[in-house]
Amino acid sequence: MDIIPQLVVNSIIAGAIYSMVALGFNLIYGTTKFFNLAHGTVAAIGGYTVFYLSKSLDFPVLPSVIVGVLFAGCIGYLVDKSVFRALRKKKASGMVFLVASLGVMTALQALVAILFSSQFQTLSVGSAKVYQVFGGVITQVQAIILLCVLLIMAGLTLLLRFTRFGKAVRATSDEEEVAKIVGINTNKIIGRVFFLGSAIAGLSGILVGFDTGIEPAMGLSLLLKGVIASIIGGIGNVYGGVLGAFLLGFIENFGIWKISGEWKDAIAFGVLLIFLLFRPQGLIKK
Repeated sequence: MDIIPQLVVNSIIAGAIYSMVALGFNLIYGTTKFFNLAHGTVAAIGGYTVFYLSKSLDFPVLPSVIVGVLFAGCIGYLVDKSVFRALRKKKASGMVFLVASLGVMTALQALVAILFSSQFQTLSVGSAKVYQVFGGVITQVQAIILLCVLLIMAGLTLLLRFTRFGKAVRATSDEEEVAKIVGINTNKIIGRVFFLGSAIAGLSGILVGFDTGIEPAMGLSLLLKGVIASIIGGIGNVYGGVLGAFLLGFIENFGIWKISGEWKDAIAFGVLLIFLLFRPQGLIKK
């Protein structure tokens, strides 16, 4: 089998996974203007919710996935309502928000480890179908990941451009104080954004769980790749995050073509450093 078609397929799948994390992260960052470090752990919570429902309670897979996505969204909403909303009222600085999100991430990750242990778990059910695509191999789960990214991207585009909620999100993102003046309940809008962004993160954690498996610390790795993709594409730009995610996927996978796969993370952070030094605004400005 020729290695290049498989590298292309692997790059597309990696880009799709990073896109899902970047979409939710950029949606929240664009509205709140701070790095929510707990975003990756919320993705892990979505995966473990499906694991508990399907493995322990014998729920069917599809209802388990739906509940997992909604539960992840609710966790994100509750975190905003109980922690970040109080900080917004006190007009806390960005550093305070960052440290608070780090505390939330640590607490949630520890809770997941206590409930489910730190062992690696798998969500796979039955034998996975495998397809040949232009000389490369792609599994059924990976095809679903790619389809979900396209649907979420299209859905967010329609939501943000053609609904009253989307207009309120854009207004809050542009200037929260002005949005308040014209009558927008920004706390309500931000809460809904946290729910939506966290639900997308939960779905990404679930799909990664079906593809490779889950562990409590998986959220940090997903978060880092999502953040790098967001910065490459344009931090706070929903569409730029997707572009950055696929670009990162191709650079990573083709970068380890002739060297060890252990260099993948080093390549990702090298690309991040280059963009921070020479194009900190990313490929697409907000």
